Amino acid sequence: MTNKYVMTISRLTIDKLGVKLYDRVSAVIAELIANSYDADATEVTVEAPMGQFLAKKSNGTVEDKGLEISVKDNGIGMTPDEVKDYYLKVGAERRRENRRGRGEISPLYNRRVMGRKGVGKLAPFGICEEIEVLTSGGDPVVSIPNNSEVSKPRYLTAHFILNRNKIVRDTDDDFVADLGSEDGTFKADKGTIIKLRKFSYRRVNKHETFARQIAQRFGIQSDKWKIITRDTNPQIAGASQGSNERVVGAFNVETMENSKIEFRGPDRPTLLPSNPSDYTTIAPTTSSGEIKAGFEVDKSFYPIKGWVAYAKQPYKDDLIAGVRIYCRGKIAAQTSVFNRGAGFLGEHTIRSYLVGEIHADWLDQTEDLIQTDRRDILWSHELGQAFESWGQSVIKEIGKIARDPLRKSMVARFFALGRVKERIQKAFPSQQHDEIRKRALRIADALGKSLRGDEVEDGDVVTSMIQLSLNLAPHITLQDELRAAARQESAIGTLGKILESARVAELSSFGRIAEDRLGVIKRLGELRDDKKSGEVNFQKLLERAPWLINPEWSPVTKNQPFRTISREFQKRVESFRPGAGQLTEAASRKRPDFVLLSQNSCVQIVEIKNRGHALQNDEMDRIIQYQEIMRDLIKENSDPDGAFAFNNLHITIICDHTALTGMHRAGFHSLQGVGEITHITWAAFLMRTRRVHEQFLEEAERQRELTGDESND
Repeated sequence: MTNKYVMTISRLTIDKLGVKLYDRVSAVIAELIANSYDADATEVTVEAPMGQFLAKKSNGTVEDKGLEISVKDNGIGMTPDEVKDYYLKVGAERRRENRRGRGEISPLYNRRVMGRKGVGKLAPFGICEEIEVLTSGGDPVVSIPNNSEVSKPRYLTAHFILNRNKIVRDTDDDFVADLGSEDGTFKADKGTIIKLRKFSYRRVNKHETFARQIAQRFGIQSDKWKIITRDTNPQIAGASQGSNERVVGAFNVETMENSKIEFRGPDRPTLLPSNPSDYTTIAPTTSSGEIKAGFEVDKSFYPIKGWVAYAKQPYKDDLIAGVRIYCRGKIAAQTSVFNRGAGFLGEHTIRSYLVGEIHADWLDQTEDLIQTDRRDILWSHELGQAFESWGQSVIKEIGKIARDPLRKSMVARFFALGRVKERIQKAFPSQQHDEIRKRALRIADALGKSLRGDEVEDGDVVTSMIQLSLNLAPHITLQDELRAAARQESAIGTLGKILESARVAELSSFGRIAEDRLGVIKRLGELRDDKKSGEVNFQKLLERAPWLINPEWSPVTKNQPFRTISREFQKRVESFRPGAGQLTEAASRKRPDFVLLSQNSCVQIVEIKNRGHALQNDEMDRIIQYQEIMRDLIKENSDPDGAFAFNNLHITIICDHTALTGMHRAGFHSLQGVGEITHITWAAFLMRTRRVHEQFLEEAERQRELTGDESND
């Protein structure tokens, strides 16, 4: 038998529907699998070199690697005549035909067919140049013509090859396919094999990912439907039997407890007309109950089945992201927010957690609302807008009912990844620390609820949150215990117990502060040798952390008397030496010569010099002038009733050497002798404050061990 397979179609159509529309391997294979489903196949096997580029590039040109992809099914197949009448007629509306193997319903299993436009067969031209088709079908033949022997039933075979470059030419003449060697022969089994060759520069994903991509595209649950993927890479040829195969299973997503809304209805497809009473919504008790399993447009009810929920964990896989929308078991679109505009409350959470699978077979029943490449829906259509509005109301409802489960899930994940309880127990180990541990856990719980999905997976964010919990817990415990002691009306013994708890909290709190301060002191020691640091930056640092000069000093809020005396001091300094003095707390870019601080009833003037600097005579003159101005100010503002806060002055000079001579040297030593000036070198400055903090830490640790011993008595 000699056949002639002619494709009558515009070359431009081939180019637009095949070459330009499909460019991903998984999407192309999904189109071929969909054709197998429509052909009543119960098993489809896809063979491909997984994780490989199908061609290579050399000097800017694409070179074929001789690879092949095949899709084999056990469906009803086609005869040569059926190939001519149906397969090679692109764009024919299959569902409107009323012939054997055609129409809305498949002939064997009464499946609602996926295909409609008849262009899926062109999809491979998006990734390859050559498509080979070997298909056997029709009625069984029990005797072969010109053969007297009766044989088992066999099926007539069509075998032909389509070449993209021969089809896509400048003319629209009929294209005649090349015949294959088995055309017109008979096969023992029905079915179709599609082989793809001569590829563009495209890559097949790794096997696990490829199998998931195929699973994502089909929402079919049936014991008469199975997809097998097989890796044909040469390097796995010697692998154990079955290790290169995957059976594509259901596309499962773990969902958060009490976050799912389900839309249920009859087993039949969600087609029109439908009765709203046949469809119900199952939702958590926290739901408003207003979401229906469908919507109405022009008095017609458009039913929806499936579910929408929050994922148990924020997804990192685009295949999971959002709601998958299926029509007749094949994906029609995937959306995360149903086109809701950006910037709404909770947007990040919805985009990170919203998942779902819904079925709407009416999407291409009367009017086709699915884009040809099945990447989205025509939302601008009146029906698409109604569907979009329904979807947005669903995600809004999901956001409400999943808020508490999400927070609980976030906290659980935070506690697990950060080993929060273990770290709190390690930081506060004794029985005496019980109250601090409780508060640390409560703080961590509150912080965990504030985390977003991506943050809870970030080790740095988790660590910082835990550290914040550990730092705050002693402070809050100390504050609460002191307040409780102040309100205590019971016996002195009870008050003593409360104050003992406060003492433990105080030790823990100050101990952590001392530990952190030692880190600052170490860093300051490193920076003192950096010429870029400069005196200005050192002076600003001292103003913000006066404990570096004296561990007993701490920053205090600048009260009104201090602000008044600071401003007046600035004015007088400027009057006798314009531009020389500028307080670091004043908003100015002028170079400051000093730091002005207040501590108790004493005004502290601090000068800090770069390492190795020697104090000069002119600098000593300026210091004496500062002293005289400040003393006059203190005297002028003195209050017999004690309302003025300052009655003393002290000057601290951090400088490695002095180069004073004559009266300057004598005056300097005189002021040192009466305790009005303290001179300290950089080494002594750092060593003194470091040692005091180390001693405090040692004492805090000793007290911690004592409380631990007491708890074991």
